[in-house]
Amino acid sequence: MFAVHEACPPHSSGGIVANMTASTVAQYLAALPADRRAALSAVRKAINENLPAGYEEGMQFGMIGWYVPLSMYPAGYGENPKVPLPFVALGSQKSGMVLHFLCFYGHPTLSTWFVDEYKKSGKKLDMGKGCVRFKSLEDLALDVVGRTVARVSAEEHIANYRTARALLAKGRKAGEGAAGLSKSSAKKSAVKKAAKSRATKCR
Repeated sequence: MFAVHEACPPHSSGGIVANMTASTVAQYLAALPADRRAALSAVRKAINENLPAGYEEGMQFGMIGWYVPLSMYPAGYGENPKVPLPFVALGSQKSGMVLHFLCFYGHPTLSTWFVDEYKKSGKKLDMGKGCVRFKSLEDLALDVVGRTVARVSAEEHIANYRTARALLAKGRKAGEGAAGLSKSSAKKSAVKKAAKSRATKCR
C-alpha cells in the first residue's frame, strides 16, 4: 500500500513538465497537457480553499508554490532575504505529479498524522521524505491534502522552521566541537607517545 522513498527526484527536463520559465501560475498551467492541467488545478483549488491566512501563492522553484511572504518573515528561506519561506509546492514531472510538503520538515507529528489519515482514505501513498507523488487526481486523497494544509498557520510554520534551523545549527556546532576534541586528544596522545619513545631511547 505504501511506497516510501528517501527523497523526491528533481525535475526532469524531458517529458510532461511545465515550462520552467513560467513567471505566473497561469502560464505554468497553460504549458501542461489538458489532463495534467485539470488535475493540478483541482489540487490547487483544494489547497487555496484550506489555506490559512498569511500565506501567498505564486511561482517558486519552478513550481506552483505557497509560501510565507517576505513582509511577514523578512529573513527568508535559508536566511536569504530574497526567497520567501516555502510551505507547499505543486508540480508536474516526467513520471507524474508531485506535492512537496515543506511544512513536514521540522514538524514530524504533522507528517505522522498525514500518513495515518492517508491510510484511512484507502488511497495508495507514494511518499518521499516530504513529497507525495501521484499519477492522476484519482490517486490523491484530496481531502487529506486540504486538511493538512489547514492545520499549519503561517505563524506556526515560521516557528517550526526557526526551531529546526536552530537545532541544525546546534548539531553542527556540537559536531565541530567533537571533531576539535578528537583532534586535541589525538595530538595529546601523539605527544605522550613521542615523549615515551624519547625516554626509552635515553635509557
